Amino acid sequence: MLLDYETLRVIWWLLLGVLLIAFAVMDGFDLGVGILLPFVARRDAERRVAINTVGPVWEGNQVWLILGAGAIFAAWPPLYATAFSGFYIAMFLALAALILRPVGFKFRSKVADPRWRRLWDSCLFVGGFVPALIFGVAVGNAIQGVPFRFDDRLLSIYEGGFFGLLNPFGLLAGITSVAMLSAHGACYLAAKTEEPVASRARRAGGIAAVVFLVVFSLAGLWVLLGLEGYRLVSEAQPNGPSNPLGKEVVREPWVTVYGDRPWAFAAPLLGLIGVGLGALLLRAGRAKAALVANGAGIAGVVATPGLLMFPFILPSSLEPGSSLMVWDASSSQLTLLIMLIATVIFLPLIILYTSWVYHVMRGKVTEEDVESSDSAY
Repeated sequence: MLLDYETLRVIWWLLLGVLLIAFAVMDGFDLGVGILLPFVARRDAERRVAINTVGPVWEGNQVWLILGAGAIFAAWPPLYATAFSGFYIAMFLALAALILRPVGFKFRSKVADPRWRRLWDSCLFVGGFVPALIFGVAVGNAIQGVPFRFDDRLLSIYEGGFFGLLNPFGLLAGITSVAMLSAHGACYLAAKTEEPVASRARRAGGIAAVVFLVVFSLAGLWVLLGLEGYRLVSEAQPNGPSNPLGKEVVREPWVTVYGDRPWAFAAPLLGLIGVGLGALLLRAGRAKAALVANGAGIAGVVATPGLLMFPFILPSSLEPGSSLMVWDASSSQLTLLIMLIATVIFLPLIILYTSWVYHVMRGKVTEEDVESSDSAY
């Protein structure tokens, strides 16, 4: 074949990271707007303005979530089976909360009763806060390792529970995610709205950025000083078959395991600099530049666990030897090649279409726009 198995596996590991970053950046400000809705918009007209900044684009942004989940399903079947079954209740809650968003958008303005609209405003807040929290909790648990194992038939057996996911480090990662996406949503609102919503968004974004910088730094120190990483003892087989049981893995302190890859710390550094710079630009009134800087920070945050854990993609805290790696959790070489060809064709089309939509929808959303439009939420 044109590309060997090892190269295809690395390419799809990189593509999965790109898709997850795209989802966090693009759909992240949607979630952030929902989280900030009760705090930045006080009158009904202001809330309609905030909602209509994301109303026309949120569906397109969620394409990246579908692409990411589809890539995991097709390129990394053991990862999909283990993570989605082990985190089943958590993922169900996240998806149920996400479903509240389109319902809230569509039904909020159907009735003029303030109680009716407050109900759907609450649903939109839940639809932003809960997924942001759960996605962060999931990443926090993946960093620690998940209690699963494979039997001799390579069936994945998860021995944890939903409340076990809500451990201190997992919750800290969840808070980090909420603060990061809140800051992102604030940058977007400041860029897309006028006063007084824009000024409230700038204040909220500054607070969220400070919270993020504190909790993300604490999480980093916790990983380095209080958690164990995973190290492959046996020789890896990058071109070998996908058999998660064909290796030996040990747990050691993160500093010991990853002390020889200082380049990986560029990702969390980018996260801190990006979000911090975004807060400064937001305070200076440069909302669009802040949105770009914050997006770069999100990219660094999402890339952090991937770079630090490589070649592991889902470690097992129950039986380290069952941990899923880039080299032993992928689909076949032919499957990865066919999917790569399809991705090379269709991903640029999605990017072009998305860029065109945002070009058409450029500019601020005002109360006059909302009141005069029959299609406004």
